[in-house]
Amino acid sequence: MGCEEKGAVSDDRFLLAGREVRSRLLVGTGKYVDLAQTAAAVEASGAEIVTVAIRRTNIGQYPGQPNLLDVISPERYTLLPNTAGCYTAQDAVRTLRLARELLDDHRLVKLEVLGDPDTLFPNMTETLVAAEILVKEGFSVMVYCSDDPIMARRLEDLGCVAIMPLASLIGSGMGILNPWNLGIILERATVPVIVDAGVGTASDAAIAMELGCAGVLMNTAIAQARDPMQMAHAMGLAVQAGRLAWRAGRMPRKPYRASPSSPSLGLIQ
Repeated sequence: MGCEEKGAVSDDRFLLAGREVRSRLLVGTGKYVDLAQTAAAVEASGAEIVTVAIRRTNIGQYPGQPNLLDVISPERYTLLPNTAGCYTAQDAVRTLRLARELLDDHRLVKLEVLGDPDTLFPNMTETLVAAEILVKEGFSVMVYCSDDPIMARRLEDLGCVAIMPLASLIGSGMGILNPWNLGIILERATVPVIVDAGVGTASDAAIAMELGCAGVLMNTAIAQARDPMQMAHAMGLAVQAGRLAWRAGRMPRKPYRASPSSPSLGLIQ
């Protein structure tokens, strides 16, 4: 059960590293009870780009163990290897080189270099170093980053194909805590801006899209829901609703003046 519904913006695709992407919801594959639940949730979400933590998920590097590729086929989904668990630029670059070998020269990757294990906040100094190396090696780098507009611009200038600022801390479910910084990044960016981390429920995803983001990436919000399949479907619908609202353009805010919804002329006297 995918998220594509009558009236949805099925033709509203965006370009990512030269390829057209239909679904603006990107999902992770961690924290599920088993691979069967992972596959069912991904299916329910309607996502077509699926992230894979190379240091934590078997995609062939551990023979004899359950393999994610048995349930998430690269022929159906676009895999997005990521560097979750890396704390240095060197580790991140090494991890994505391994992913490139395991996935037959796959170049679209998600870079994240963490600062500490408590907040999982990005280490932007190491992120910049890794991004420069990877871009020079021909990778198409989507990059997890802080919501600092200056850092976002530097990453784009280095050649990253998507900027992925956090909404709030990874796995926190706190939603979008600083829409103003995201707004500045969106205003200046010329590559897709995809909110990454902190989404807790469907309304958070809708808000991200209403701000003008190209997409939303999430994992914990679906995997740790009471019913992951229903939440995955809800997230897909929320992303579509937020995108439609952004395209439609919201009414002006009028905080100190009411406006009747019915006409005031021609009233019965």
